[in-house]
Amino acid sequence: MDDASKTAYWKANLRLIIGCLVVWFTCSFGLGILLADQLNAIKIGGYKLGFWFAQQGSIYVFLFLIFFYAACMNALDRKFNVHEG
Repeated sequence: MDDASKTAYWKANLRLIIGCLVVWFTCSFGLGILLADQLNAIKIGGYKLGFWFAQQGSIYVFLFLIFFYAACMNALDRKFNVHEG
């Protein structure tokens, strides 16, 4: 792998990581803490939506992001021909 490909691979990896972190931060901090009062006006299953995001929603988003990141990295590895097997 030449230097240009290594740089492109690393930049794509960083973009993916930063995107995932922004989504996770927005969901956990933004929806769970900053906008909790506004979201508490909405109820799902008897629980206030702000409480749900703070307690459960950010965990579900984090788990989704793990699988999303793994799938995207597999595609990125194949694109730059650094995949295993």
